[in-house]
Amino acid sequence: MKMFVYSYRPFDEAAYFEAFGKEYGIQIGWTTQPPTPENARLAEGSQALSVLTTVVDEPLLRQFRQMGIKLISTRTIGYDHIDTKAASQLGIHVSNASYTPECVADYTIMLMLMAIRKMKRIMQRAEINDFTLKGIQGSVLSSHTVGIVGTGKIGRMVAKFLSGFGCRVYACDPIQDPQTTRYAQYTDLEGIFEKCSIITLHMPLTQDNFHMINKESISRMKEGVVLINTARGSLIDTNALIQGLEEGKIGAAALDVVENEFQMYYYDRKSDLLNHRELSILRGFPNVIVTPHMAFYTDRSVSDMVECSVKALWLMEQGKPNPWQVV
Repeated sequence: MKMFVYSYRPFDEAAYFEAFGKEYGIQIGWTTQPPTPENARLAEGSQALSVLTTVVDEPLLRQFRQMGIKLISTRTIGYDHIDTKAASQLGIHVSNASYTPECVADYTIMLMLMAIRKMKRIMQRAEINDFTLKGIQGSVLSSHTVGIVGTGKIGRMVAKFLSGFGCRVYACDPIQDPQTTRYAQYTDLEGIFEKCSIITLHMPLTQDNFHMINKESISRMKEGVVLINTARGSLIDTNALIQGLEEGKIGAAALDVVENEFQMYYYDRKSDLLNHRELSILRGFPNVIVTPHMAFYTDRSVSDMVECSVKALWLMEQGKPNPWQVV
């Protein structure tokens, strides 16, 4: 069995691909580049591909199908960068990855604390030896009511962590998780908007929740609400977010993901002119923290993601159920 790995990172993934390749009897080929029509031929002779958050659209899928690719495994929880409808029609399986939820939950709590303690401005001032206090007074987390939208593994863990800070926690999800009810009270989305001074998002991106945070929903939130997003950028309408910040309706935002981040995050773009006006505007606000999709990034999660990707091919070849299969 052979798997070809795109967007391979020698500095952190190599040892894991080597170890899990040996464990599951899979030969690994790789390139550091993302999949494109020009380099698709590199995967010839492979049964599966492993990719990251780069667009895999229908034309590219057709190329891979002609080469005999039967599985595309993304080393991410989200899989909205893959045209799953086209993959299904072409007979290509798609699977994602899972990793310990603590890594993103930890990061989410960190972003909350940084946002309400105005840490971005504090650090900026410290860099230029401005040690004054005016304008950087923060608040304590226990004084906030936090709304968690999406209570899968990560959202559930965030609720558990928040319980230790003594703040009131509400949760919203079509499926109420019994474990989460130990730490949070379930309500509907309207209840989250009405009651919560901090709102954090923890769900996959779907057609139904695209831009769920928009001009209209922001208008129904509390004055000075703090928005946290470590899930998917397109859950938030960026222009509506910017308007809310400019008008003071949104008191702060901490974003590990943004819309249209493909071909930007995880690349060295320091000498490039980024075609991302909204990102430039967001980074200019003193009350907005933007990090480059890093919430997952720990040693344990990298190992988990690589193993999920490699094991998916092994399971398919063995005819065994693949818990990460989405198509």
